[in-house]
Amino acid sequence: MIRALLQRLLYMVLTLWLVSIVAYVVIQLPPGDYAEAYVTGKQQSGAAFSEDEVQNMRRMLGIDRPWYEQYLSWLGGIVLRGDFGYSFEWRRPVTEVIGERLPLTLMLAFLTLAFMYAVSLPIGIYSAVRQYSMTDHVFSLVGYIGLATPNFLLALALMYMAQQYFGQSAGGLFSPEFVEAPWSWARFWDLLAHLWIPVVVLGTAGTANLIRSMRALMLDELGKMYVVAARASGLSPMRLLLKYPVRMALNPIVATLGWRLTFVISGAPIIGVVMALPDTGPLFLHALLNQDMQLAGAMVFIYCGLTILGTFVSDLLLVLVDPRVKMA
Repeated sequence: MIRALLQRLLYMVLTLWLVSIVAYVVIQLPPGDYAEAYVTGKQQSGAAFSEDEVQNMRRMLGIDRPWYEQYLSWLGGIVLRGDFGYSFEWRRPVTEVIGERLPLTLMLAFLTLAFMYAVSLPIGIYSAVRQYSMTDHVFSLVGYIGLATPNFLLALALMYMAQQYFGQSAGGLFSPEFVEAPWSWARFWDLLAHLWIPVVVLGTAGTANLIRSMRALMLDELGKMYVVAARASGLSPMRLLLKYPVRMALNPIVATLGWRLTFVISGAPIIGVVMALPDTGPLFLHALLNQDMQLAGAMVFIYCGLTILGTFVSDLLLVLVDPRVKMA
């Protein structure tokens, strides 16, 4: 077991290294660089720059070197010092810029995952047990609506409802009086009061998909002979349901935890922009638009690391759920 865990950890480190190369190359593909984007923005406001000034800016920022030299310098800083570089746009170290917003992003992502699984699994099980009932049809209809509704449209609708009917400030994660306030219980409760909208928006499509998946998996298990034999042995319906078909149906659900985390994180930038959330979503989008390469590369690196970590956790959970699965 220990050997298998160490082997998985080695694979995770190797995967992160390969992902860092691909991410850095992809980020470098758009024409131009930060100096060009900065000068273009300043020229639109009437400022003038000579070509020598642009070249001096590139030299000062270190972006005049080939991409592989920039990558090795960036990767060396991460490995040796835990330093993700310097944000050209924010004029601050990348770790400081991301560190201010990453906790809220992680809280939003994990609460969204908890919401998705807490809502979808019971509904999927109930819909399978009560197949073709009125409740099953209602849940199916709501699920299809959830899959078809764009996240940004749902965000705008919920923001309007929260403002119109609950008197809650639209957008952001805090009321105006708590935006700059120090942390306290009042600010924490205000955060929770605003957090439900982005959680519901990010989790709606994934919840609808999980409901359909859990229902289909349960229906497949309920028709198998071992369930019929267990029912004939006299097991109570609830004990039979939880001990056999539910446990077997959870295997594919648990195995997809890693890419469901990716699904949540990939949808965060759009929702963050629409709802003006102080998380890493808008930060990542602006870094790409302004070609702030070290900040954008660090964000991709962290997102991929979270995905790999989620996949590793799903493998561990799969071993716990199904004793037949062995780590190898």
